[in-house]
Amino acid sequence: MPAMMRWIAALTLTLLCAPVWAQQNYPTRPIRIIVPFTPGGATDILARLLSVRFHAAWGQVSPVENRPGGGGNIGAEVVVKAPPDGHTLLMSTASMAVNVTLFPKMPFDMRRDLAPISQVASAPIVIVVHPSVPARTLPELLKLAKSRKDILSFGSNGTGTTSHLAGELLQQLSGVKFTHVPYKGASGAMLSLVSGEVEIGMPATTSARPHIATGKLRGLAVTTIRKSSVLPDLPTVASFYPGFDIDNWFSLWAPAGTPPAIINQLHAEAVKSLQHQDMKTFMQREGAEPVGSSPAELAAHVSREIEKYAKIIKASGAKPDA
Repeated sequence: MPAMMRWIAALTLTLLCAPVWAQQNYPTRPIRIIVPFTPGGATDILARLLSVRFHAAWGQVSPVENRPGGGGNIGAEVVVKAPPDGHTLLMSTASMAVNVTLFPKMPFDMRRDLAPISQVASAPIVIVVHPSVPARTLPELLKLAKSRKDILSFGSNGTGTTSHLAGELLQQLSGVKFTHVPYKGASGAMLSLVSGEVEIGMPATTSARPHIATGKLRGLAVTTIRKSSVLPDLPTVASFYPGFDIDNWFSLWAPAGTPPAIINQLHAEAVKSLQHQDMKTFMQREGAEPVGSSPAELAAHVSREIEKYAKIIKASGAKPDA
């Protein structure tokens, strides 16, 4: 065989073997975890806890990059456009399922352009009222809302957030009308709720629990099928309206086309990380439940969530915040 042909054959073999070698030696450089929201929230903290476990497992640093904006779409698009080699990941929330319907034009198709790794955790939302509202149960609140001439207001973290859509679903099922007041994030919504600027709120457990404990807010119910482990005395909305189930869920994704062997490695390490004491402590404090679902289970879950939120959004006429 001529020297040139031997060189071409050797090069071809090397190129064919390179992906296999890369998968066997994954990761070969730092693993970026993109969080499409501002620092300090539950999504950001979960990503940082995972990054520590990934570093411990593989010896590669896993920097967390916050790319907020567009309801989570800006950060997600960074991952969509990244090489599908497992070195750029996305930690996001239920916003991914919401945005499919909420935004009339999406910069990507999440079901086509992202590969599921695992649903990491799930946490309930709490329906709370300011103490000035004379209602101590959810039925009392709804009865009060129906009897008043002025409409009660409820604040959310922004249009299309789970805090907003939980309120919309409650209105659709109960026939009650509230005045929606969207804020730019959880902190603004909570400040307005505690001050009495709005009367009803639907914050995450971690935000609500301290204010419920001090009497600054009154908890009425949680929005998940199961009760909250940190607010066990609160009933579920589903106990009044069967099937009501809205939560804050967190999931890990890679660019579409990432080799299955790498997806499986990431999934295994993510599930293992949920057993670490740091992760358990965070979950307990947040009132969250670890999940650790398989890639196929996450894909099926998201499909169901897209369908659920599409119905709520279309019925409410919700539009993304300008």
